[in-house]
Amino acid sequence: MIVVLGAGESGVGAAILAKQKGHDVFVSDKGAISERYQRELESHGIAYEQQQHSWERIALADEVVKSPGIPDRVPIVQQLVSKGIPVISEIEFAGRYTTAKLIGITGSNGKTTTTKLTYHLLATAGFDVVMAGNVGNSFARSISEEQHEYYVLELSSFQLDGIEAFRPDIAMLLNISPDHLDRYDYKMENYIRSKFRITKSQRPNDIFLFNAEDEHIGAYLQEHQLQAKLAPVSNSSIEDARLHVAGSTYDLSQSSLRGRHNYMNALFAIQAARIWGAAEEAIQQGLNTFVSVEHRMEQVALIDGVTYINDSKATNVDAVFYALEAMSRPTIWIVGGQDKGNDYGPLMELVKTKVRAMICLGIDNQKLIGAFSSIVSTIEEARSAEEAVASAFRLAREGDIVLLSPACASFDLFKNYEDRGRQFKDAVRKRIKT
Repeated sequence: MIVVLGAGESGVGAAILAKQKGHDVFVSDKGAISERYQRELESHGIAYEQQQHSWERIALADEVVKSPGIPDRVPIVQQLVSKGIPVISEIEFAGRYTTAKLIGITGSNGKTTTTKLTYHLLATAGFDVVMAGNVGNSFARSISEEQHEYYVLELSSFQLDGIEAFRPDIAMLLNISPDHLDRYDYKMENYIRSKFRITKSQRPNDIFLFNAEDEHIGAYLQEHQLQAKLAPVSNSSIEDARLHVAGSTYDLSQSSLRGRHNYMNALFAIQAARIWGAAEEAIQQGLNTFVSVEHRMEQVALIDGVTYINDSKATNVDAVFYALEAMSRPTIWIVGGQDKGNDYGPLMELVKTKVRAMICLGIDNQKLIGAFSSIVSTIEEARSAEEAVASAFRLAREGDIVLLSPACASFDLFKNYEDRGRQFKDAVRKRIKT
């Protein structure tokens, strides 16, 4: 019997695939299961429970598929491991049921943009390709619905923690910076090892694309021998809005992608598309037609000469560094939320030279105010997106940029970063009408 812990997109996708492949399946969720997923499980004849974990039933499992949001240290997982019952991720489980070519993409920042861009370049070039994983449908659901020749998968460290035999033909590691350290005993080395699990089962003919300038990646590679072919991706390939890849030049001046960090994301996507044989003209067409990811350097509106940008997905210091680095005009910076033990030191020079005013959007803003009050003369506080936008509207001058790039989690005032970003956009758009 297959037991699935967690009934979100990942868990329900795994349950449907397991049922389709002839397994007895039981789904257990300690919280409430949404009505949509309950209906899906019932329509497939899959038994489930919610608001509890029944150990007597779970202990009958031959194997357990654990949703990525469940830490390894929770009691139910520890009990399973001590009993010798394998606990794997949905990515590991789904990978058993396809012979398709796979691209796996991980990193602390830029995963979603790179995944969507890689998919878009391949689709534009005519490939039979699907995007899945940590964006869109789960990998397991995608496989259960229809087999395709190529899959582009966004993979979080939580998903990678539960893989053993999963093997991407092309693995990408975009960057590594401190994030989710509470999940890794506050040890950076544990987080780095988690990211490198993407290479765990790669073979000599597989490709590992990695950020050549990332210190954490470089240090790991000096100490560990990988099986895959190493393919470094370097900042030196970027010249203004032109990218030089293997003797060809790609022009991003017509693309929605902005900022050096997004140019790096594009380098990864272009290299992967080239490895699989996409034509140069199709890649350029894909770059020209790509639509930027919601909540990631998303231009919302231009009001009275002021540009409003939604970067709500920037939930760590490194992501905000890239955003501020891309700012070419005086910036009103909306920052704050649930601090994750941030060190704001790396932002100091950028804030000093680019930020004209700060709006702290959170319940407790004292750490931010303490960090930046000596270099930013105007700092205000807000308790809602509406209030933050009202302050920005009052403070901004023609030619300024208002940037929501929080560096923090959203859970003090919002459901998630998407909710924060959408409330910000709604508040900005109301200003267009007034």
